[in-house]
Amino acid sequence: MRIFVAGATGAVGRRLVPRLVNRGHRVTGLTRTPAKTDLLRKLGAEPVVADALDEKAMHDAVVAARPDVIVHQLTDLKGASDLRKFDRTFASSNRLRTAGTDYLLAAAQDCGAKRIVAQSFCGWPYARIGDHVKTEDAPLDRNPPQELRGTLDAIRHLEHVVTTTPGLVGVALRYGGFYGPNTGFCEPTILEQIRKRRMPLIGGGTGWWSFLHVDDAAEAASLAVDRGEGIYNIVDDDPTPVRDWLMATAKMLGAKPPFRVPAWLGRLVAGQHLVVMMTESRAGSNARAKRELGWLPHYPSWRQGFSEIIEREIRSAV
Repeated sequence: MRIFVAGATGAVGRRLVPRLVNRGHRVTGLTRTPAKTDLLRKLGAEPVVADALDEKAMHDAVVAARPDVIVHQLTDLKGASDLRKFDRTFASSNRLRTAGTDYLLAAAQDCGAKRIVAQSFCGWPYARIGDHVKTEDAPLDRNPPQELRGTLDAIRHLEHVVTTTPGLVGVALRYGGFYGPNTGFCEPTILEQIRKRRMPLIGGGTGWWSFLHVDDAAEAASLAVDRGEGIYNIVDDDPTPVRDWLMATAKMLGAKPPFRVPAWLGRLVAGQHLVVMMTESRAGSNARAKRELGWLPHYPSWRQGFSEIIEREIRSAV
């Protein structure tokens, strides 16, 4: 099949493209940076340079590629480790989730593509009621903190248009919190914050999170190009409370346990949205993805993945 990968040089894209090529697909990879075209050729894709928020440029790029399937991995996560100004941090990614998605869908209809696979997110968007681990049928949060509303609105938009556009089979992959190469979590600056006890445990750390190695994200996307329909949680097998993963990560680093901060102080220092993420968020179940996509995470638990990254980080520092 002919596959157009938007965001082909991102964290997921650069691990997805070789998988698609190895499975016999002809891949066109989009980047907005001319200097990255050589990387795309090395990965096995035909590069195309365009700004994903330029409607005409995107239309022309997609129509010229004549893809059977479009894979939408567009994000802009530079500086995303600072979550205190959440709406500002994710503003560019949200434009890609809204306008960028709309441009891809319009081009897909014009060029006769039959399927689109798009990146969404699993975790804090779920309603903060009931079970700590949610299936895809569970409702999203109707009243999130102000800082999270723009991002949640963008996620709702992406998932709705991807799964309801006439003539297209749409798949939205709700990825867990990324870790691994070229991702924010477990990068040296984050590990250093935990090591130096600059990432406190807010409240009881009772929010539940789901994690995902970036290689497992790429594998799910590669499977979804020819199977599945609708929304899938793409997360590991080990959803866990914040207190558990934060304490365990500090122990892996040989650091002292994180400081504990009461929720009221967390609101003053970090904002209500971070308190909610630390104390009320829900994780996701991956049962549907396993059943319908045939996907199994290579890293079934963040404990294994975090440990490998930290061990490499410690060895490189010696």
